[in-house]
Amino acid sequence: MSRVLVAGLFAALCATPVLAQSTAPAPSPPAPGPNVSPLGGPQIPGLCLLSQQAVFANAKIGLAAAARLTQLTEQTQAEINVERQSVETEAKSLEAQRSSLTPVQAQKKQQALAGRVKALQDKAALRSREIELTRQKALNRIGDELRPVLAQVYAARGCGLLIDRGSVLGGNMAGDLTAAAVQGLDARITTITFDREIVAPTPSANR
Repeated sequence: MSRVLVAGLFAALCATPVLAQSTAPAPSPPAPGPNVSPLGGPQIPGLCLLSQQAVFANAKIGLAAAARLTQLTEQTQAEINVERQSVETEAKSLEAQRSSLTPVQAQKKQQALAGRVKALQDKAALRSREIELTRQKALNRIGDELRPVLAQVYAARGCGLLIDRGSVLGGNMAGDLTAAAVQGLDARITTITFDREIVAPTPSANR
């Protein structure tokens, strides 16, 4: 059996995707106070701003979601690491036995190892999709909680138009609702719990 073939399988195993730290957006700075933009200028009546990302990242429910997502990601990564270590051990054992195996034996063992490598790669990719789906659903739930809070703040500030704060290059920021939205969301709900979403494997992942 070619040493190159075993090395190729080991390289494929090392290329098995690891799970990204799929969490809520990183914490953003608190909403700026009035007139902090260097451009300044008069406040435009009815024009309001919001950074939804900053709300998700700074509100207590967002922080709870980020912590839970990190926990789920670490648990899932540990599961993949255990299986990968087992396959790596098998690959090293196969390489050590190389000189004592007949061509037929070597081929059978290599085919079996290749199957395990492919199965592990498919599982890691599936878990990554599950974590991402979990993250999206958690953000959607936070968005559902934010919606009535934002409507209340919007009305209280006399807003007539709401735009994404991230798209603003500068100007008078007195219409920024972000901090008020965070405060209102914290008053409404402070935590969230969920489990990892389960995605059925595709037929190709079972082959």
